Amino acid sequence: MSSQTSSLATQLLTQLSLTKNFHPTQQWLTAFMSTQKSTTPLPALTSTASFRLLSSDITTSLSSDSPHCLPNDIHNVNVKERRLQGPIVVQLLGIEDMSKSRWEQIEAIEALERGEGTKGREIIRVTATEDNDDSSAGINNGGGPHKLSLQDAHGTCIYGIELRDIKGVGLDMRIGCKMILRNVLVARGVLLLEPANTTLLGGKIEALHKAWKENRKAELKAAIELSERTAQSNT
Repeated sequence: MSSQTSSLATQLLTQLSLTKNFHPTQQWLTAFMSTQKSTTPLPALTSTASFRLLSSDITTSLSSDSPHCLPNDIHNVNVKERRLQGPIVVQLLGIEDMSKSRWEQIEAIEALERGEGTKGREIIRVTATEDNDDSSAGINNGGGPHKLSLQDAHGTCIYGIELRDIKGVGLDMRIGCKMILRNVLVARGVLLLEPANTTLLGGKIEALHKAWKENRKAELKAAIELSERTAQSNT
């Protein structure tokens, strides 16, 4: 990098840290800066970088240094409780509505496939737009609490349970959505999530989101069949 580009990159890192708690790797930063003009205003540069990071896989784009990730022993069930100060950026790998049976979740998926959603008690028709290619976005699925499968920049995966309703958390979330965890209580390897400690940043990993949508119904049906076979074998 030239001295001017290097100075701009340093300023960009500061802005990304302050606004989104993003700490990109040097490799990602170098590749990104190589596509930008050195005359680009810092606010515009920050906006573009934030958008690309929100659409990225954080296991390749963000630093996996320990201060920015979950502890190595986070899954230790012998630790009754611990608190993570954070901030830690994680991305969504999956979500389940614990208030709905598997069949109810299948019915909800099929309703979305038909382009139907709910707004309050009213069934509405939802269509995709150019700005939003996901017809399920913005639909109020109700229910909850939700069980979230989350991943940090190091690749560590963990479950989080929604203790209280968190705005934006629902079955219409995009896989790859980025979230910030602060001062989160961990109980025997499970994150206890609530509005005070969980902030949604948005974003989506297109490939993961598409695969999850395509496979989720099949996974639910397989789980139902397994449960039925287990029940029959026990009778």
